[in-house]
Amino acid sequence: MIDCEDVPRHPDFRALAGLAGVEVDLRYATRDNFVGRAIYGGLDCSYLRREAADALENAAAWLAAHRPGYRLLVLDALRPQRVQELLWDELQGTPLTLYLANPERGSIHSFGMAVDVTLLDAAGREVDMGTGFDEMSLPSHPDHEAEHLALGLLTAEHLRERGWLRAAMRQAGFDGIKTEWWHFDFGDRVAVRRDLPRVL
Repeated sequence: MIDCEDVPRHPDFRALAGLAGVEVDLRYATRDNFVGRAIYGGLDCSYLRREAADALENAAAWLAAHRPGYRLLVLDALRPQRVQELLWDELQGTPLTLYLANPERGSIHSFGMAVDVTLLDAAGREVDMGTGFDEMSLPSHPDHEAEHLALGLLTAEHLRERGWLRAAMRQAGFDGIKTEWWHFDFGDRVAVRRDLPRVL
């Protein structure tokens, strides 16, 4: 276990601020999230484990090479266990727990090995992905995209932008999940939970 307060001095972690081609807007450090208040308080959560941070920088470089002017925007990265517990408590007893890892098992975010990310266009505007970050609804699910395109809930442009994001992240070694277009894990989830220390 690692205390979140010790992460800035920990050799296994890297600050997001130093990553080329990556912008940062941690939504849980603001009121712009589904809880409606800043839940990070005084915690500095703008970090990833070094291997995930290096891969994110690789994804940003690939994106810049293939789509000049576009950058990655990190919406959430390291999410300490205490914050995961707070979010779980907010959603417990609702169907929305589908969108959150049970803190007993541990979120990959709490190991510094998951990142929530979107795209910024060449003008610095957040790209329209069809739903917002943390919009807990079926149109956010990558595994329902073709169906939602057919129903008119998503457009071909939404799917194209999501495709660019996934291409950049996947070629750098990240894996997406079925329920959130913005979430990417680095490394095998089982191995992460077994082998790496959780940030408290």
